Amino acid sequence: MRAKDRLGARGERLAEEYLRSLGAAILDRNWRCAEGELDIVAADAGTLVAVEVKARRSWDYGHPFEAVDPAKLARLVRLLGLWAREHGARGRQRRVDVVAVTGPAGEQSVLEHLMGVA
Repeated sequence: MRAKDRLGARGERLAEEYLRSLGAAILDRNWRCAEGELDIVAADAGTLVAVEVKARRSWDYGHPFEAVDPAKLARLVRLLGLWAREHGARGRQRRVDVVAVTGPAGEQSVLEHLMGVA
């Protein structure tokens, strides 16, 4: 596995642990379809949540949140709708969150969570 892939997997694992600590139920991880991928699909107090995880070793190339532009948000909303249809959850309220995980492997990571960005 490439270092970038290991960093991403670590970020998703830390994000999942964090979301569980908040009481969210993890419904799916790395769900893929022809249009793209959702890192994490969770349920938070009855709301269906697509969670985009951005993991970086540092801020050398900007804050991880900066990687989630309007086009990416629109794709995440569309993908969450497809996930909901495929899993019989069409009528549920939905939102998109972004979790940033910053820090090199082997060190304490900083997690930041933006709720309801879309």
